[in-house]
Amino acid sequence: MRILAWAFMICGLFVVPNMGVAQSAATLIADRLFIENDRALVATGNVEAFFGTAKLKAKTIRFDRISGELKIEGPITLEDGDDISIMASAAELDRKLQSGILTGARMVLNQQLKLSATTISRREARYNELYEASATSCNTCNNGEAPLWQIRAKRVTHDQVENQLYFEQARLLIRDIPVLYIPRLRLPDPSMKRASGFLIPSLKTTSQLGTGIKVPYFIAMGPHRDVTLTPYVSVRTQTLEFRYRQAYRKGEIELNGAVTRDDERSGKVRAYLFGTGQFELPHDYKLDFGIESASDDSYLTEYGYSSKDRLSNKIGISRAQRDQYVNGSVLNFKSLRDGEVNATLPTLVIDGAFERRYFPQYAGGELRLGMNAHGHYRASDADIIGRDINRLNGDVDWLKSYMLTNGLVISAQTGAGFDVFNIAQDSTFATTQSNATARTGLTFRFPMTRQKQNAAEHLEPILQLGWAQKTGALVPNEESTRTEFDEGNLISLSRFTQADRRENGGVAALGVNWTRQHIDGGRMAFSLGQVFRSTTDTDFTRSSGLTGTTSDLLLAGQLQYPGGLDLSFRSLLDQKFDFTKTELRANWRLDRASIGGHYLWLTNDTAENRPDDISEFNIAGTFDVSRHWTARADWRFDTADDRSATAGLGFTYNNECVSVDLSVDRSYTASTSIEPSTNLGFTVGLRGFSARTGTKRYERTCRK
Repeated sequence: MRILAWAFMICGLFVVPNMGVAQSAATLIADRLFIENDRALVATGNVEAFFGTAKLKAKTIRFDRISGELKIEGPITLEDGDDISIMASAAELDRKLQSGILTGARMVLNQQLKLSATTISRREARYNELYEASATSCNTCNNGEAPLWQIRAKRVTHDQVENQLYFEQARLLIRDIPVLYIPRLRLPDPSMKRASGFLIPSLKTTSQLGTGIKVPYFIAMGPHRDVTLTPYVSVRTQTLEFRYRQAYRKGEIELNGAVTRDDERSGKVRAYLFGTGQFELPHDYKLDFGIESASDDSYLTEYGYSSKDRLSNKIGISRAQRDQYVNGSVLNFKSLRDGEVNATLPTLVIDGAFERRYFPQYAGGELRLGMNAHGHYRASDADIIGRDINRLNGDVDWLKSYMLTNGLVISAQTGAGFDVFNIAQDSTFATTQSNATARTGLTFRFPMTRQKQNAAEHLEPILQLGWAQKTGALVPNEESTRTEFDEGNLISLSRFTQADRRENGGVAALGVNWTRQHIDGGRMAFSLGQVFRSTTDTDFTRSSGLTGTTSDLLLAGQLQYPGGLDLSFRSLLDQKFDFTKTELRANWRLDRASIGGHYLWLTNDTAENRPDDISEFNIAGTFDVSRHWTARADWRFDTADDRSATAGLGFTYNNECVSVDLSVDRSYTASTSIEPSTNLGFTVGLRGFSARTGTKRYERTCRK
């Protein structure tokens, strides 16, 4: 019969006195309990002892009331909270289970890191000292096989308060082969989420910089900010990378950068700085900024920091509410492209926008008011190529919808807008210009739905009739130089991207949407549309699909298959049914693999600075070779030039104690500032010294 014994409390042996008042006590449960020689309390058979967060299981516990020590026979299991578990063959502990010595012991931290030792000494409920110890996060079997990796040390001290592990005379072994000796080593235990120290190093080889090593060091500067410094050293470069992060009560910032001295530009310091930040301001306003800067045109690409060829710096304030939107921003651009001169580009841009919605009761519908201010400036003072422009635009629109008894939906829109321009450094245009535009339109929709046994179909023909009359002088087209014709602006009274251009004359847009939704989750959708005008608008480029009095034919569709296949396409066909623009995307997800592809075709258009056709596709995918191995590959091919642009291949190995990543990437792009390059990457990470990240599925099992 199992006995619930409170003898420790009755005898006062487990009572901790404090000024004569009992503060805490232990509880003992055992199958058999007796007193030996009027001195020792002995518990045997399924013994369990509890004190605070500590829980002890053992075969036999012998308590000496004179010395106050516990002598314990194993097998022993001692659990201290949820993160520490100790197994031992024998132990001598104090009455609070907080101090003492355990022999033949093994400690597991956060169910990840396993530490074995001849003896473990517990002190002050804080320190666990392991002698002749080894540490690993690999699963070990009883067949004598060494773990994949382990750290052996003369002594390991675990600080439960600081969540740190201190190794003395440590050796890193791969299987049983020593590969690294470190006299003193400090590492965070698995429960530590933020701790200063070295992170996973990596090897990197490039055709331009040779073979180098990166050794990141993380510095925790408090609970809300940190710095990571990463020296990158190879035979051709000496680089210090850094990352700074700080979280505020209502915002955060992050800065990434590097400083370099290398053989590519001998004697010169190369550097870059990228940064982002977001903050919440009073009255629902938000502040955001971005920083992008590089010392030269090829630095980012050579070191793999970014593939951007145009850098932007921005600071902006905005507020978005149900019926109001406010935005103001200042941007600065810098081009890294060959052939582009920053002095003749609009590198400084100032934007401001205000929109407000009203719902008048006397007229019904919705009233929209909008104001937009914009200015962009060039550093050049030359005539025409150094042109600077400021503009102010205002719009007022009234919208209302009606539904007839037969299901026909009629939407009416009428409005007006004004534009004021200030043009500097362009002798071909007057300094001050102004325009006014009146517009109105009716849109007819006739949605029809049919329900089938396993699917529902929706068909919606659409017709828009619109008219706009613009008066005023012509101004240079600076902002609406790239107009896309798609499903989003098929029904619109102006398809230009910015308010420096507005459509003029009569217009009719005709389209149809069809959707089929299957009960198993599959979905098909197709759209077709075309625009007809009374007059030609020469501000639309040839490849926009909107030139002439009849636009190109718009075709678009999506397919979602329950098995994980997603397809989408969008195409423009001219009057001869030749493709002028095509985009196709596909993604296929399987249990062990995923593959995605993208194809793009753009016809040549000198108005968009594209003298040649663009035709390219890229494919990327991953495949789980086994439970531990994953392969990935990507390839981008320029079919117009019949050559590869980029290619990459990588392999990743993961199990419960190690992560290995091997990759090779090739860039074939060449310019006056960038050369073709090949990058090799190799990273090995030892698991078990960070917070758990869901690696349970990688755990290995022992063969029987």
